[in-house]
Amino acid sequence: MATSGGCSQIAGFYKGRCVLITGATGFMGKVLVEKLLRSCPEIKSLYLLMRPKRGHDVRARLAELLNAQIFDGLRKEQPDALSKLIVVAGDITQPELGISAADQRLLTENVSVVFHSAATVKFDEALKLSVAMNILGTKRLVELCHKMGKLEALVHVSTAYCNCDRDEVQEQVYDPPADPDKIIQCVEWMDEDLINAITPKLIGNRPNTYTFTKALAEHVLVRESGNLPVAIVRPSIVTAAWKDPISGWVDNLNGPTGMIAGAGKGVLRTILCYRDLVADLVPVDICINLMISVAWNTAVHRPRDMLVYNCTSGSLNPIKWHQVEKYGYHYLIEHPFSDVIWYPNGSFKSNRFVNNLSVLAFHMAPALVLDTIARISGKKPIMMRVQQKLSRAVACLEFFTTHEWRFTNHNVTQLAGQLCPLDQQTFNFDIKGVNWAQYMENYVLGTRRFILKEDPSNFPAAHKHLRKMWWVHQLTQVLTLAVVWRVVLLRSSTARRLWFSLMSLLMRLVRATPLARLAP
Repeated sequence: MATSGGCSQIAGFYKGRCVLITGATGFMGKVLVEKLLRSCPEIKSLYLLMRPKRGHDVRARLAELLNAQIFDGLRKEQPDALSKLIVVAGDITQPELGISAADQRLLTENVSVVFHSAATVKFDEALKLSVAMNILGTKRLVELCHKMGKLEALVHVSTAYCNCDRDEVQEQVYDPPADPDKIIQCVEWMDEDLINAITPKLIGNRPNTYTFTKALAEHVLVRESGNLPVAIVRPSIVTAAWKDPISGWVDNLNGPTGMIAGAGKGVLRTILCYRDLVADLVPVDICINLMISVAWNTAVHRPRDMLVYNCTSGSLNPIKWHQVEKYGYHYLIEHPFSDVIWYPNGSFKSNRFVNNLSVLAFHMAPALVLDTIARISGKKPIMMRVQQKLSRAVACLEFFTTHEWRFTNHNVTQLAGQLCPLDQQTFNFDIKGVNWAQYMENYVLGTRRFILKEDPSNFPAAHKHLRKMWWVHQLTQVLTLAVVWRVVLLRSSTARRLWFSLMSLLMRLVRATPLARLAP
């Protein structure tokens, strides 16, 4: 049972403590940094492991991180909080994480809580890089943690799909699909072309390198951690924020966000998806609140075993793919994106052959026509490249839209019961509280605002353009029907009479119906 009290036990635990975060520049990492600073105001320091990237040193990358809109509230209400961020130059793909000796001493002498969320989350990442980041990076971090004299909790972010070869996934670490050491040795001596060629054989029945290497990373964690206080959090499909720090906040096109953006713009009109299966979506703030709470529980209660927490929604508050489709299209019409290329009116297909035909008809053919028009008018053709990129992204999602798993959540629900009332509110990870219809509306609005950078002031223009595209869509359907009827059925005199009767009726309806009443 939750203990009573008017103060936050979790915030009290973090008081005066130093925390190390890997992956702070990622989607989940940003939310974790913001939440710790805002909800644990007496935390001492957050050490953020970053690597120089694209010619920017780590300080420039920290400044870039803090430019994210989710830090606007902190800048306004707790401006001193951002001074608690200390960037540490490093690279998890390098020996000793690429951290200097001086910075290693700084971390080992001060850090008491570690959140390890750095990983390559690209499903189709090359195996060599995926092994370096997801397996070797975890192994090297554990080696550093063994040197930390004050360490009280190491929270490792895995994925609910690292055991996707099972129909039911419990909160435990399963036997690995391969020997991590042998996989590491393979990628060290083989050249990249050879590795890529044999990757399908190496990953076996895993759909991609991401789920494969994350499964091996869990095994490395169990094998190498010894007596370290370690816990594993396994999110499923991480999506836009539910409440914190801003409803609908998202910063990448991964997963359902790309589907919303593509469908809203009219360039994604079909996807292979079994509509009656559970779409195991989890808002990012649910994951972060659970991670922060897990670190507190691991440090304070010191469980004898390494606990695993399946951060999923399917067994507690399921939403099915047909609901995602229904809510998504409803709110894409209610809150349209600017300058849509086509009216958002696609659908999920459960038959691969039908979906492939739809891709040719509704994706590739229109893209080819638009690119041809662009070339004729002297503009740069881009639509075929957009569709090819979209096809690769959709292909990576296909395994997860055509399969379903049962995830147990005993450890998650048990931990929720241990929080005091204030912490249950401040660090809320109760997925049962999510109203999916309302959430999907905020998700659409968040994609519009944060991904497409569209201002709410252009809604009137967007609605006006959408009405035009609705008429174009209707006209196209009528013309398509006319062509099919002409080619296939007009050989029959009965079909001709029926055709003229329908056209006469249609013209009467058009004359009698105002445009505003028919348009959305």
